[in-house]
Amino acid sequence: MSNRPDAERSKRIMVGLSGGVDSAVAAHLLIERGHAVSALFMKNWEEDDDPGYCAAAADLADARAVAERLGIELHTVNFATEYWDHVFETFLSEYRAARTPNPDVLCNREIKFAAFLDHARALGAEAIATGHYARVTHDAQGAHLRLCADTEKDQTYFLHLLDQEQLAQARFPLADLKKSQVRARARELGLANAEKKDSTGICFIGERRFRDFLARYLPDQPGPIETPDGVRIGEHRGLAFYTIGQRQGFGVGGKPGRPERPWFAAVKDVARNRLILVQDTHHPLLMSSVAHTGPAHWIAGHPPGEWPFRCRARLRHRQPLQGCEILAGDQAGCRVHFDQPQRAVTPGQSIVFYRDDECLGGAVVLQSDCAA
Repeated sequence: MSNRPDAERSKRIMVGLSGGVDSAVAAHLLIERGHAVSALFMKNWEEDDDPGYCAAAADLADARAVAERLGIELHTVNFATEYWDHVFETFLSEYRAARTPNPDVLCNREIKFAAFLDHARALGAEAIATGHYARVTHDAQGAHLRLCADTEKDQTYFLHLLDQEQLAQARFPLADLKKSQVRARARELGLANAEKKDSTGICFIGERRFRDFLARYLPDQPGPIETPDGVRIGEHRGLAFYTIGQRQGFGVGGKPGRPERPWFAAVKDVARNRLILVQDTHHPLLMSSVAHTGPAHWIAGHPPGEWPFRCRARLRHRQPLQGCEILAGDQAGCRVHFDQPQRAVTPGQSIVFYRDDECLGGAVVLQSDCAA
């Protein structure tokens, strides 16, 4: 089994250079290994008139500085149309259905490892690379997506929708490094972005309040905020603006007798347009023992065994892996039974499956069964 399919000979590899430190060091490592490296800066969103939201101009300036420092050619491309059609439209559709999507997962499949891959090939590249923290290995069965050395930064959760063709062409040079080592290498190279803060959240939202951004595309649909026993305690602006497990932003006071206890969003009752809040972080309505998903994507192209089978899963990035059993799975979806009840299983989010250190694939949560 080989951890580096490109180890035998030099390849023409194009790096997705974002302006951040991770992709910069990834490019350097490939140069160090003897590859012919070029870079591509992708603009995936048309900025607002107000500066500071999607800082593409500043990121492009950083990418240019890195390319100049490393002595590599930098190409630029605008994928805003592709992003809107293949990522953002789905993002809005999911919110309209009162679910909470993760656009980064779709962006990786549709933009960074599809549109970018096609563009890189057209420019003569034989493979692409990014600054993701993940590992790919290859054997007779194909490509395998695996956990990287830095468990705190591992990004396989966001890459679980990639397929065999995409992984065969992908390189993740940071697989063996911790983030602290990446920054140290950037300082050694004299890169201006060595201490640049990691990007968080979604580019097109930036520093603004998420609800303010979403309100530009989705109308308010007010409804009651209630306790589990049906007592009305306020009004919400629309179920799309809340997510399961959320603990602020409801505009309600404390419940009599327990004024200091925070409220948590536990149930979005779409049929009655109700938002149900609870005052216990592990209230039964927040805990789920079973998740029902949409159709699963398996990186290998097929499930890893006969049904049912055991594996581990995570419901969000950086969550410790949780033991589970997939009791059923077909074109309609999967039923996942957790060894321990899970908090805030959120419709629209991805559940990603693992066996040992291998990411098997994943699916989108549609609903869950309360542990009570």
